[in-house]
Amino acid sequence: MRKESQKYNHYNHGVGLAIVHLVFCPKRRKKVLVGEIRDRLFELWQALSSEKGWHIRALEIAPDHVHLFLEIKPTDPIHLVVKAFKGRASKYLRQEFPSLRKLPSLWSRSYFFCTAGNASAEAIQNYINDPHHW
Repeated sequence: MRKESQKYNHYNHGVGLAIVHLVFCPKRRKKVLVGEIRDRLFELWQALSSEKGWHIRALEIAPDHVHLFLEIKPTDPIHLVVKAFKGRASKYLRQEFPSLRKLPSLWSRSYFFCTAGNASAEAIQNYINDPHHW
């Protein structure tokens, strides 16, 4: 039996695992992601990930930032994934919670991303540099 961490996705012409860690903050790092807003944000992002065929592995919504550990399709550019999450949240949360309209926008323009997988960067580099390939 294979462990969950060894599970790869099969696509038309490839096999792999595309996982990304995303971090982004509300505009001016305001602590607005609390209570009903936090709960609604969680619901919106669960629905979005289901629609897009993405899998949220972990999600932390702090009052002033978000950590999202997400499995995506290899054809999905990271900047468009971020745009989808921020855009969906901004549209619906600002409609449903008038207090958020006081901010010039819900999210800051910047974000952090880091790709992840089953093997560390060091392990891959060591494998490639191993003389057994020569």
